[in-house]
Amino acid sequence: MGWFRNNNPKAPAWQLKQKQDEEMAVFMDVRRAQAEWEQARHFFEQAVGEEQIDYAIYMLEAAELKYQMHLRAAKRMGLNRIQLPVQQRAEA
Repeated sequence: MGWFRNNNPKAPAWQLKQKQDEEMAVFMDVRRAQAEWEQARHFFEQAVGEEQIDYAIYMLEAAELKYQMHLRAAKRMGLNRIQLPVQQRAEA
């Protein structure tokens, strides 16, 4: 079951699976937002010229906000990296 916590042992299996799927979707949103932020940071580091730098700053600020938004959503759900299965932690 991975990083899913069974807070209600009497819940039907389909409900548990649905909750697990929702948590995994939030985790994947965080991972994608992190990758976008890293790409934007790399683009900023490579930017040359005023227009490119301005655009890179805009991209970086937007990516940071998106990443923070997804991290807050994961935190609201009570998710953290420690709860991931060992193989997913190695990939993260």
